Amino acid sequence: MSGNRRKAILVSAAIVGGALLMTACQDSDADSGSAQAPSTATPSGKEASTSGSSATGGGSQSSGKSSGGQGTTAGSGSSGNGKSGGNCRTADLKITAQDSTITGDPEGTVAVTLKNIGGHDCAISGFAGVDLKTNAGSLSAKRTAEKPSPGVLKSGKSVSFGITYPLNKSGGSGIRITGLLVTPPNETKTVTLAWPGAATLPVTDGTGSPVKVGPIGSAGQGD
Repeated sequence: MSGNRRKAILVSAAIVGGALLMTACQDSDADSGSAQAPSTATPSGKEASTSGSSATGGGSQSSGKSSGGQGTTAGSGSSGNGKSGGNCRTADLKITAQDSTITGDPEGTVAVTLKNIGGHDCAISGFAGVDLKTNAGSLSAKRTAEKPSPGVLKSGKSVSFGITYPLNKSGGSGIRITGLLVTPPNETKTVTLAWPGAATLPVTDGTGSPVKVGPIGSAGQGD
């Protein structure tokens, strides 16, 4: 074999080898591209699924919490001593007020009586909400330090509590009382009554309410 022919064969082999090398590189790039396509699609699909799951879960939790909270409130309102039929409600009580001030006392006293007309026994204890309506605005009574005792108000029976207030001995016109608002314990419905006590309160510069309210039973048991 001549030298020229050997050189030609070597050149041809180099050209063929280069072509094979280029083909292999192209195949490798193609394989790499096809592997990246599922990789890109997979995270996108996972993100959409997570977002949907989060939205559904959030709605379910919100609904559950709201439903549970309402159920707890309703249960609390209807619960109580099973024998007594629950707490006394405003609609089942006849509420009256009368002046109970004793001559010579330094303070005036009004007794508020609650009579059970609901046809069943009910539980009642604690402090009633008391507000005086005056020509200077509403005045809330402050609770005394007396400890309330739990009790059952039998059907047809009454219980009372006391309201004490300073008598106007200043000689001035004072603050005129125009009405009495009473809200039984554990209730939200208020009853408006005529004020049976002294017509006015003295004007004071002190802070806090000069009107005090005792717990249920503090003015003696009713009939």
